[in-house]
This record gives sequence, structure tokens and C-alpha cells, in this order.
Amino acid sequence: MCGRCLSAAPAFEATRAAFEYAFPLNVLVQALKYRHRLSLAGFFASRLTLPADVDLILPMPLHPRRLAGRGFNQAMEIARPLARARGLPLELLKVVRVRDTPAQAQLGREERVRNLRGAFACDRRLDGMCVVVIDDVMTTGASLDELARCLKASGAARVENCVVARTPTPL
Repeated sequence: MCGRCLSAAPAFEATRAAFEYAFPLNVLVQALKYRHRLSLAGFFASRLTLPADVDLILPMPLHPRRLAGRGFNQAMEIARPLARARGLPLELLKVVRVRDTPAQAQLGREERVRNLRGAFACDRRLDGMCVVVIDDVMTTGASLDELARCLKASGAARVENCVVARTPTPL
């Protein structure tokens, strides 16, 4: 765990990242996300490692406005082949992003945390479940933390994250 997580533990239990978000991986992630190179989703999915006791896979939700603008949810495109390959249920409808928050890319950690408060809603009981959240990139973890809080409020016993890439920790 990093120093920040030791002093203020996030709502999720663990995060697994397949790669560091650096060249050339950052170019591939951006190609999927912004240039619709959907064939990369299967490659990314094949590199993710899930914990042993998963009950449900959940792609990081996009707000409907952002989904309409992009045309697809990159996290869903990664989660779909992963769930299929592991024979696990995939939740696509009952957990949603209810607030259309500004893009996180240019915000610092504290701004991201404020930006995301109350951004998600879960219309499903997850009592005792281990939920794995799939996302493309983890920067500060603010989105994943807020989503984990929402999932725990709906009864999830454990929330872990599997991300394609993690931004390098500043020195």
C-alpha cells in the first residue's frame, strides 16, 4: 500500500494493474478510448488477473451523455471478453453514473474526490458479493474509490479493481 492509502484507506480492498501507464501502453489505451480501436479491448482483457473469489464483474460506468458522445464504454469493451472467458456474470444496467462530472484528466487528487462525490448509484443488492471493477486507467483512484463506496452501500462485502494501466507514482 502507498502512504496515502495507509493514512486514509480507500473503500476498495485491492487494485491489480496489468501495466504501467507509460509508452507504449498509454498510446494503446488512448487508441482504444479515443480512436475506437476496439480490437485492443480483447488484448487488454487477456492481460488482467482476477482474484479467485469473484461473484460479479462491473465495468466502470460512464454517464449516458459521455457514452453517447464516445459511442462505447471502453471499460465495458474490456470487461465483456474477460467475463465471457471466466464464465462470470457481468453487470451492465444496475450500476450507473448519475452525475455527468467534468473530465478528470486535468484535475488534481482533491479536485477529483470532490468532483466524484455522489456520482454513482446502484439499483441492485450486492449482499456478501465480491465485485471486481474493470477500468482502463487508474490515476489517483478517486473514481474507483467513489464507486466502491456506492457498491459497499449496496451490500458488497469486497470490491477489487482490475485496471489495464496505473499511472506511475510521483517520486
